[in-house]
Amino acid sequence: MPLLWLFILILALGLLGFILGRTRALKDANGDIRLLHSLPNYYGSNVLLAVLIPGLAVLLVWLMLQPMVIQGQVSSMIPDTAYSDKGALNLVMSDVRRVAEGLDVAVSEGALSKEQARDIRTEFTDIRARLGAVGVALGSNVESYVLKAAQKYRTMTAVGNWMMTVAVLGAALAGFAVSMLRTNKDMRARNSVEKVILGLLIGAASIAILTTLGIVLSLIFNTIEFFKLYPALDFFFGTTWSPSFGGGSELGILPLFWGTFYVSIIALLVAVPIGLFAAIYLSEYAGPKVRAIAKPLLEVLAGIPTIVYGLFALLTVGPMLMTVFGSDGGLGWMQGGRSVMTAGLVMGVMLIPFVSSLSDDIINAVPQAMRDGSLGLGATKSETVRQVVLPAALPGIVGAILLAASRAIGETMIVVLGAGAAAKLNLNPFEAMTTVTTRIVSQLTGDADFASAEALVAFALGMTLFVITLCLNIFALVIVRKYREQYD
Repeated sequence: MPLLWLFILILALGLLGFILGRTRALKDANGDIRLLHSLPNYYGSNVLLAVLIPGLAVLLVWLMLQPMVIQGQVSSMIPDTAYSDKGALNLVMSDVRRVAEGLDVAVSEGALSKEQARDIRTEFTDIRARLGAVGVALGSNVESYVLKAAQKYRTMTAVGNWMMTVAVLGAALAGFAVSMLRTNKDMRARNSVEKVILGLLIGAASIAILTTLGIVLSLIFNTIEFFKLYPALDFFFGTTWSPSFGGGSELGILPLFWGTFYVSIIALLVAVPIGLFAAIYLSEYAGPKVRAIAKPLLEVLAGIPTIVYGLFALLTVGPMLMTVFGSDGGLGWMQGGRSVMTAGLVMGVMLIPFVSSLSDDIINAVPQAMRDGSLGLGATKSETVRQVVLPAALPGIVGAILLAASRAIGETMIVVLGAGAAAKLNLNPFEAMTTVTTRIVSQLTGDADFASAEALVAFALGMTLFVITLCLNIFALVIVRKYREQYD
């Protein structure tokens, strides 16, 4: 049974359980709702959850385990001479899955019968040509062991899918039967439903924590492996970034962090004043009509894809800067359109809504009574904003600036297209440089050995960036707590 129809069937069974559970509780109370412990909908919801939770839990576990079991069984059919390592075996297994999917397509389109797909042999048939005729392109001829493995893969997948259907429906029906037998007017249905909802909320909250923990642990373990292959002192204090997958790499991080912070500082110098002034104007000076038009237009900037900003930097801002600072007719400071200034200016425009929108919300949250009191004491509008509103909104404004800084440090596409890929230490903002994030991407792409220092260095870069960002957030939190105003 297709996965979608199985899900629909479980949902339909749950909705039926909701109706029957509600009806059964009312019938047990002779239709008098006052005799029920809980409202009727709670009894129906209890049956609904008793169907959905075990059914979907079995479905999720089965979908995770079945591919691993089939992979282990089918991979044993691949001869040892067909691959040299685990990576090569994975490539062979991808061919197996591709051929299996092609056989399924051929059967569904009538090009092969089920018996032919099960018994077809490479000795008598050009499998590649037959699958190509139904739109399944293969990069090379199909070996005999690949075809046999694909046929077993299809058989095990079909059997596994039917077993999954039986197991999932069995769990859902069991939950349906047990919950219906327990349903009566004295059942504490509301307590049961609220416990389940509380568990779902705790699970949802735990996802963020566990995800963060998983990211940090993966960074730590791979960073440790990197430092087993490359000296930590050379990494943290080296001034040359020159990876070479053939050996002899120099992996000094300083040029990358210099480019990262140089671009981020320029971006913040653009975004923070403009965004903060825009927030002050929209919250304190603009009328309702102007605010209703200006704020949505300003927030549109946050919805533009970063690749569009990158193209804007490459095709518009870079050439524009070249006309002023370039070597041809300009000041001669700029050799090409890609530079730190190009990426920083465009990134600053991208960050404006992050600063303005959050700052605007924080400023609007300052109690109106504080403004009225300041104005009543004779302060002007501008004095009230400077001496009352902004100090009260300082923690939120600092948070908005930190969010913008984190966004700037983690940006990739604008830097790739606007700043170039040159890893060097240079004070000239019109020179091409690169950042940590762009180097992480470049080190993890290509055909490099994942266990090599040149690939593992990406995790060391990510871990270092994570630690620095965390330290900046802690420092900002200390500053905010020390200087923020306290109001009753």
